[in-house]
Parts: sequence; structure tokens; C-alpha cells
Amino acid sequence: MKRRLVALSAVPLLLLIAGCGSVQEAAENAANDAASKVATAATDEVRKQVCAVVEDGLVSIQDKALLGGLVSAADAAGVPAEITTPLGEIAEAGDQVPAGSVDALTEACRA
Repeated sequence: MKRRLVALSAVPLLLLIAGCGSVQEAAENAANDAASKVATAATDEVRKQVCAVVEDGLVSIQDKALLGGLVSAADAAGVPAEITTPLGEIAEAGDQVPAGSVDALTEACRA
């Protein structure tokens, strides 16, 4: 009789432990999903800011300074290399903005 009682009392404990694992897994999934959405929103926002500057295909000195300020944000946000590479080239250029980099960035923004 005592064996049955011990066995029966272990069942709720096992269910409780299994339930805690499910709750933890659900919480981890929710946290990962939220983090992914935040990262995507950050990437989209930085991309939008960069693309707004080169929308007309021209980059003035003021535009160059603005783009230069967005390089680290674009890298941190995980913006694709199709944008960050020409963005970095423009930021590193001297007084002459490289036309090929502007064209590449404009094309990447259209995609």
C-alpha cells in the first residue's frame, strides 16, 4: 500500500516539473521573438534613414556627413552589406564622393 502511495505522490511532482519546463520554454520563445522583432525594426529604421538621403542619387557634403554618422548604426543594426559597404566607402571618401558607391547604395535601396 505504501508503494502505491509513494508512486501516486510522485505523479503530481513529475507533472509540475514537466509543466515548469514548458513554461520556461514558452518564455524563452517569447523573449527570442521579441528580440528578433526589435532587431528587425532597428535594421529597417537605419536602412530607411540611409535610403532617404540617397533617394535622388545625389550626395552633397551635408548628405555625406549624415551618412558618415549612420555607418556605426547600420553595422550595429545588422543592415546588409549591400548597404553598409558603399555607405562606408562614402563615409571614408575625401571631398569627392565616389559615384560608384553612390550608385551601389542607391541600387541597394531600391531592392
